This record gives sequence, structure tokens and C-alpha cells, in this order.
Amino acid sequence: MTLLEQHGALCTILQRGAISTLFQPIYATDECRIVGYEALSRGPSNSPLHSPTVLFAIARQSGKLMELDMLCRRLAIQRFADSNLTGKLFLNVLPETLLDQRHAPGRTLQMLNNAKLPAQRVVIELTEQSPIDDYNLLHRALRYYRSMGFSIALDDLGAGYSGLRLWTETMPEFVKVDRHFIDGIHLDKLKQEFLGSMLSMARASGATLVAEGVELPEELQVLKQLGAPMVQGFLLGRPRYYPLATHEEEHRVTHKSCG
Repeated sequence: MTLLEQHGALCTILQRGAISTLFQPIYATDECRIVGYEALSRGPSNSPLHSPTVLFAIARQSGKLMELDMLCRRLAIQRFADSNLTGKLFLNVLPETLLDQRHAPGRTLQMLNNAKLPAQRVVIELTEQSPIDDYNLLHRALRYYRSMGFSIALDDLGAGYSGLRLWTETMPEFVKVDRHFIDGIHLDKLKQEFLGSMLSMARASGATLVAEGVELPEELQVLKQLGAPMVQGFLLGRPRYYPLATHEEEHRVTHKSCG
């Protein structure tokens, strides 16, 4: 598919609202209970733009990043409400869209009002895909969201351009550690030291740390021993169109993994 064809496919997706929202559960390690869900957006399954990485890259090239981001946001909020899910909704948002001068204030709050979902149940999860040039503007944007009741999460700590600075600048309520540092952590003392340092920093800043990418029971066991308060990953639940909490049998399997 040529670049021109990809741009055309993106326009079709935007016109039709052809985005699927999947939900992946986030668990509290102390009781192995679901405390929230991360919303994950995908393009049509039969499209070269199915992958969110490709989808958002083409949107950035086409100058339609804001339009795509708002569509994904609206659909995620509506599906979360329609699914009657408990806990918090972790909503991926690109910082560059928050800083875009075309970003009309109040649009996200209006989406929540339409879905009858309070802002206190929504976590704005900052997904950094490009360097942030204006931290003062970001501070103002986050103050605005917090004033309405939203919480803030920093996604993929350790994988972005300026993760630690972004942490100290934004003081998020949640910090999600990139799965690279969780993969094989039961066999890697350096990763254990890194996570221990992040847990100390989280406690000092008042943030709750979420360990992403947990795939093995041994990894989960080490995370529990280190005191990681929240976990997310395939071991506990894959992203699903019909969320995990609606399936009693899958719940039993998941709780067995937690044990």
C-alpha cells in the first residue's frame, strides 16, 4: 500500500468511525482484584492500519492526529460506560494533542457527560511518542484536567524520550513501568533494583506504580515481593473487545494465576 493509499484508508476510518476499542484489566496485587481497565484502540482488522503504531504514524503524517485521538477517546469512553465496567478507565492520550492549539477545551468532559461517566473515574494516560517542547503549556493543560477531576498517569516509563523528567514535571497519580523492565525480572537482579528504585520514587512522590507486561507467574511473584501495588499483562488478562470481567470462567483462571 502506497503512502497515498494509507492516507486514503485513514480518511475512510475517520469518516466511518471504524475504530475498535479493547480493554485490558489492571489488577491490585494485594487482593488480585480488578481496579481498572486500559482502553486500547485498533484499526479495522482487514486493514494495513490495524496496528495502532501504524495508524497513529499515518495520522501524524497526514495532519489528522488530533482527529484520530479524539475519535479513539470518544469511542473508548462510550464503550467503557456501555460495558458497565467497574474501576477506573485508563485513557491513552498523546501529550502533543493536549498541547495542540486546535484542542477545544471541554470536549473530553462533554464525552463523559454524554456517557454519564464521572471524570473522577478516568485516568489520562500520557503516551509519549515525540519530545515535549513546552512543559509550561503541558502544566497548564494538566492543571485544567485535574481541576475537572481527572487523574494523570505516565505510560511506559523507561521507554520514552524524557520519562524521569516528565515524572517530576507532571507528578502523576499513576506511573506505568515499561514491560522491558518486567520481562524476566525474576532472573535479573538489575531489573529488580531498577523497579525497587522506581517504587521508592513513587512512594516519595505519592504515585501508584503499575508494572506492565506481566506474562509469567514467576514475574508476578517477584513483583509482589518487591511491593508493586498494581500489575497488568497477558498473565492476568489480554486486551479484549468483551472485557474479562464479563466472563466468570475466565475470572477463575485469572485468580488462579494471581495465587
